[in-house]
Formats: sequence, C-alpha cells, structure tokens
Amino acid sequence: MKQSAAAIALLVKSGAASALEITQETLASIDRDNAALNAFTSVFAERALSEARTIDKAHAKGRPLGPLAGVPYCVKNLFDVKGETTLAGAAVNRDRAKAAKDAVLVSRMQDAGAILVGAVNMDENAYGFTTENTHFGATRNPLDRTLSAGGSSGGSAAAVAAGLVPLSLGSDTNGSIRVPASFCGIFGLKPTFGRIPRTGSSAFVHSLDHLGPFARSTADLALCYEAIQGPDAHDPACAQRPIEPLSPLQDGTTLRTAALAGYFHDLSDAQARDALALVVRTLDITQSREWQSASKARAAAFVITACEGGALHAEGLKRRYDDYEPLSRDRLVAGSLVPARWYLAAQKWRSLARAELLRLFDDIDVLIAPATPFCAQALGTEWIEINGQRLPARPSIGLLAQPVSSMGFPVCVVPIWQSAYRLPIGIQVIAAPWREDRCMAVAKLLEDAFLARGPN
Repeated sequence: MKQSAAAIALLVKSGAASALEITQETLASIDRDNAALNAFTSVFAERALSEARTIDKAHAKGRPLGPLAGVPYCVKNLFDVKGETTLAGAAVNRDRAKAAKDAVLVSRMQDAGAILVGAVNMDENAYGFTTENTHFGATRNPLDRTLSAGGSSGGSAAAVAAGLVPLSLGSDTNGSIRVPASFCGIFGLKPTFGRIPRTGSSAFVHSLDHLGPFARSTADLALCYEAIQGPDAHDPACAQRPIEPLSPLQDGTTLRTAALAGYFHDLSDAQARDALALVVRTLDITQSREWQSASKARAAAFVITACEGGALHAEGLKRRYDDYEPLSRDRLVAGSLVPARWYLAAQKWRSLARAELLRLFDDIDVLIAPATPFCAQALGTEWIEINGQRLPARPSIGLLAQPVSSMGFPVCVVPIWQSAYRLPIGIQVIAAPWREDRCMAVAKLLEDAFLARGPN
C-alpha cells in the first residue's frame, strides 16, 4: 500500500473506505511480500482487525476520528505491545513475560487512530547498522534485495520503503533511524533527546536512546511526529515540555542554512558529496561551518555506547553468553570491562563537543551534512573504501550519524535521488535543540523542489 497516511485518514474520515478494508489490504500485502524482505517478525492481525472495527463503529456513530484514523503502521520489535513478547531482536528475550501493556508511543498512535499491524526486525539489542540479525535473519532493502536496509531500525525503514505501511516507529542511538532512512530512500526523524518518551521500550544506551518515526513524505512524517511527541512523567529522561506543534514557515521567512565541512566532507564518498552539493545549489546555500570536535564526539559516543550497553547486558552475558549473537556479543563484553575513568572522560568530551556544536547555531538556523558516507551496500559487506581509506564497513556506516547522536539535537533525514546514481542517499538536516520545526521546514523545501522523495 503506497497511499500516504494523510490520504488514508481522509478516505476513512470521508467514508470512501473503511478502516477494516484498509487493514485487510495491508495484512494481505504483508502476507504476500514480507517473505522476500524479512521486515516483519510478528504480525498482529487479530489486534489490527479489532482496532479497525472500533474505528469504523465510531465513524458510523458520528464520533470524531483522530488524525491518523485507519492508518496502518508497525514498530521496531523493541516496543512493548500488550500480550506480545518484546524481543529487541534478541534470542535471549524469547522467554520474556509478555508485555502487560502497550508502550506509551503505541498508546499515543492508537489514540490518534493508527492501527498497529506488526513488529519488525532490527539488529540485536539495537547494536548494529545493518539489520543482519543472526536469530531472525537479515532484512533486505526493498530497492534491491541484495542490499542492506541499514540498521538498527532496518525493518522499520524497509516496511515503509516497500509500501507495506505508510508509517513506522524506530529508535536511534548512534544513527539507527538516520542510516536506514538513507539506505532505503525514505524520510526519518530523530527528535531532540527528551522530546519523545521511551516508556515501554527496551533500552540500549539510556543517555543516547531516541525514538522517532519513518515515512515516505514530510507530511506523513509530521503527522506521526505530532501524534507521539509530548511529556511523560514515567520516563525520567523525557523533558516536561508542552506539546509544540510544527508551525509552517511564514511567507518570506528564510532559514539561515550552512553545510558542515571538514570531518563530514572528508569521510563522504563521491555520491554523498554530490548529494550535498545538489542540496547546497537547490537551497542557494552560501555558507559552510566546521565542527572541530566531530571526531571527538564520535569517539565519545563509541565509549559511552560500549560502557552503558555492556553494563546493561553484563548479567545476561554471564548467564547466557552463547545466546547472544557474535556480531554484538564481543563488543558488549569489551564494553563491560571499560574503566570508569574512560566513561567519565567520554562524557566530558561529549559535553565540550556539544557546547561547540551549539555555538554554531548562534548565527545559523540549520546545518546540513550527509547521513551516511555511502549509499546502501551489499549484505555481508566487510570492508569499504572512502576517499582512499580502507575501513571496516559495519562501524563505518555510522561515521556521519554518530557524532550528532550523542549531542541530542533534532535531525531529519531527507532522501536525495540523483540521476547519476542508481540508489538514493540521505542528507541530515540538523537544528538546535527543540527546533524540529526547522528540520522539517528544510526537508519540505527539498521535497517541494522535487529533490527529495520516497521510493516510487
């Protein structure tokens, strides 16, 4: 189903289609197409059909419907879904007790009228960039099934890119929304740290984890973001800020935009550089900025991730070492052994790098940079060359996303398609904290210029 979320909600509200019809069509598409992609790990057909009937009954009685009425969506399988086992991509979680209630974001999507049709694949414990899951199989990129969908929210991105659902929810610790959005050619939003509550989702790195949406257009991305944002007292990291609707730019308003140079240029391949140059020309950007501490920010994120992830899984590794997948197990073990002084030093460097990045916004509204150093690579790729440097592929996928991750700033990934290249690549649109509106405004400008779009 490649209809937009906005179009589906309009059909249901107008009575031109029922929520039940939409849901049945979606479930049939998943049943037909998922085997080739391996995006879904669970399909909640009974729940979805029940939710659809509830919406149709409310419509028949003349009750107002939510902004996402009848819109199918899926969640990364680290979100709690009542009555289901929360896997977080890990075999060790198969014997977990079933969730007693929905995650906060699942509840908010239901309140908005959206219909949950299933949970989707991911890297184990959200520790990876390729969704090549040892236990549940690799998720394949809908643009080319020999390629990675990115990770760790690969199933979330693939389901949207394939048109199985118009919306999905994922998580981003070191780039896990932005990388799959870039590889699959869709829009993804990592909101400001603390904007979106994480209550009812499996943690990976408490000080870095974000939740956010994927969509095939900026309009749908905004609809989903509006439905899930807002404070929640049960998540201590969630800011107790009121809901702040995305406001469109007023006529004549322009955003001061600059391209990130230095680190972000040096670690981009030709396609990523060309995509950035195309955006610069389209938006008539005349300024660039260099974030001197970008490499230090990435190093800090590496150490923080290893330490917090290792500490979280230390007991599980002692008890069930063989049940953890090899791709992440050794990194978690190593992280659990990192000295505390390294962690404290990483947090110090993180604070210094954040202050430097924040200063760039003194006279700039938005910064842009490639989201990934290269486009989607073949599944199983071990090494990649970037500007003459031979680098290990899996960790290098996050080279450009990871420095920004630990800063907690909002980022929208915009899929850029270029005639000279077969595949799309994403551009990060970065704003100061709490300015998701600016990220989305620039993304919309690029979409309106026919430079950014979801897959055909």
